[in-house]
Amino acid sequence: MSVHYNKGGKITPRKLFIPAIAVLILAVAMVLGTFAPRTVLADGMPELYFIDAHSQLPRGFAPSKIIPLMDKAGVWRTILSARNDRSPKDVANYAAKHPDRITAAVRSKGKSFNKNKPKFEKLINLQLKQPIFKALGEVILYHAQKGNKAPEINVSLHSPQARMLLDVALERKWPFIAHYELRASGPAKSKILDSFKATARANPDHPFLLIHMAQLNVDEVKRLIAAHGNVYFLTSHSNPIRDFSTRQLWTNLFDGERLLPRWTEVFLENP
Repeated sequence: MSVHYNKGGKITPRKLFIPAIAVLILAVAMVLGTFAPRTVLADGMPELYFIDAHSQLPRGFAPSKIIPLMDKAGVWRTILSARNDRSPKDVANYAAKHPDRITAAVRSKGKSFNKNKPKFEKLINLQLKQPIFKALGEVILYHAQKGNKAPEINVSLHSPQARMLLDVALERKWPFIAHYELRASGPAKSKILDSFKATARANPDHPFLLIHMAQLNVDEVKRLIAAHGNVYFLTSHSNPIRDFSTRQLWTNLFDGERLLPRWTEVFLENP
């Protein structure tokens, strides 16, 4: 979902049919090194533009549909990676045709990453050799089981395969997007979070992003922001539509159509 906000905190939802929208201007600006033309909001709020910072091209979806859907939703740029059995080559080809709208992101997710199979390193290096790839897609470190659709994934940030991706992000100055479903991780939550915080602390000048709000509550988010100036959050999955349509433990920022006051405070204090 993409939204406009007015001064009273009321939102006007705009449906976005590109997978997993997440608006994060700061991270994308670091990737692209530039700012985009902006759209003036109807109620006189400061100018904004929308960027889909986490979209994935799945099997069976025609790439030619992406930009028309972006235009319909008011999205200026999409950071795109491959998923399922879709080849990263398809993303690279589409980004090459539309370099002003699509940023190709290196795909790491899959069984070869989960198990650190030999072909994982080959997959990553094949993408890194192509200049069209200018970002790193999400790194799935803890993913709860989703019925029969997806298994549990638990990969340490200090594992060889995760460390390889972190080194790539550090070397190329790409934001590192960590996928943690911490509320679903149970007793392992504290250990996982401590590992992440230690890594962020060891690299204070590098941006670390927690996608889907990492399933954290408002107090946990405030503490992380206060302690780590280089930790940011992607707000994907954190809306009532996602919250009501699944039994997963996603963070919900809203009360109906309004941003919850406690979250409004966090947004205003940490623009």
